[in-house]
Amino acid sequence: MTYPKIEHHGAINGVTGSCHQLHLTPDSSVLIDCGLFQGAEVSQKGAHATDMAIEFSLTGIQALIVTHVHIDHVGRLPWLMAAGFKGPVFCTEPSAMLLPTVLEDAFLLGIRRDAQLADRFIKRVEPMLRPATYREWITVINRDDLVLRIRFQRAGHILGSAWVECDVHYPRERRRRRIIFSGDLGAPHAPILPPPDIPYSADVVILESTYGDRLHEDRRTRRQRLQRALEQALSDGGTVLIPAFSIGRTQELLYELEAIISGQEGDWLQMPVILDAPLAARFTQLYRQLKPYWDKEALRRVAAGHKPLGFEQLLTVNTHGQHLAMVNRLAQTRQPAIVITGNGMCSAGRVVNYLKAMLGDSRHNVIFTGFQAQGTPGRAIQKYGPQGGYVELEGERFDIRAGITTLGGYSAHADQAGLVKFVTGMRHWPQQVRLVHGELYAKQQLADALREKARRYGRNLEVLIP
Repeated sequence: MTYPKIEHHGAINGVTGSCHQLHLTPDSSVLIDCGLFQGAEVSQKGAHATDMAIEFSLTGIQALIVTHVHIDHVGRLPWLMAAGFKGPVFCTEPSAMLLPTVLEDAFLLGIRRDAQLADRFIKRVEPMLRPATYREWITVINRDDLVLRIRFQRAGHILGSAWVECDVHYPRERRRRRIIFSGDLGAPHAPILPPPDIPYSADVVILESTYGDRLHEDRRTRRQRLQRALEQALSDGGTVLIPAFSIGRTQELLYELEAIISGQEGDWLQMPVILDAPLAARFTQLYRQLKPYWDKEALRRVAAGHKPLGFEQLLTVNTHGQHLAMVNRLAQTRQPAIVITGNGMCSAGRVVNYLKAMLGDSRHNVIFTGFQAQGTPGRAIQKYGPQGGYVELEGERFDIRAGITTLGGYSAHADQAGLVKFVTGMRHWPQQVRLVHGELYAKQQLADALREKARRYGRNLEVLIP
């Protein structure tokens, strides 16, 4: 059997559970990501969000390489460790700062609500972390028969996100292979983050395809579209509810809201922006600490006196009691407010209480700014809400009378054009691209686009859908 070879343990049938194994020799391999499944998505062998046991052998796995700290890329690390993994965990320096908080949350939600036990788990994880700077080559394996070096390049998805370049060298055979795992790629013009780096060359690329079937609305004008959506929603005299993931999307939204509000007067300046997500609040604080990794535009705003992640109207809700009181107050009064809460796909967390209290009232509005996976309540609300349909939340049916808006241009993922550019923008194109982390239609459309580009440029490019 020819090495290296790639085995996929997740993110094949959908957009969650990312986990890929790079087999380097019969007895040596590394894992790239090890994430949770969400919604209706399952692993190749049927594991889903309620059954996270590791289904593959850990024999010979030398290290875990983490592209970024979203839960669908790192959330199964507690189970991986429980199965016996003790190797190093390579990631970028910002990811190393964010990861303990992510894993603590995954432990408390998925394993046991025991803060002391979670703290002991984090103390086991922290010595395993191997933080790296961007664009620095790191030697993972160094033997007479095998050398593996990796480096992280900016992916522009969330703070600390990276795509991973793997340089596999077989000294005895005088043979090298360059393999790239994209992780999740961001799109240009995102607040706070520099755009993704484009690779120079590769032999094989494992490429995400979340939005492989579409082009995003213009990201340059998304702030204006958000402002228009908010103006319309707030004129209804209710709450604007924005479900958002704790890392990345929440901080982008706060950045955009601060920019909108700072240019307004009158009622806008009295309207609270409520961050009702303790985990998101912790990550927002970490984002502030990671300011050196912000892009130039964000740093210019800070230098000009703006506080993009800590402005005056921003209120943070911490305890569960405060949360319930806020839900009741906003549901029963006509005070306009903007609430950002989790989780992003409405499948759990505090957003569920808001939805139960507000979906049936036309004064309120829900604005979706991110991808909603199959089988999640968010997908059902997004699909059936505009038709006056209903959604099931925790086994109970709720009619949807609130306004439902999906705002394009806010995806943290590259669109088809960005994904195609990631491959075709290389100086030396790969021989093979393997499409993962996408629904089937998105993968098929992206595959067609890549093949068409290859035909136009007269290149030999094999595009596979595992």
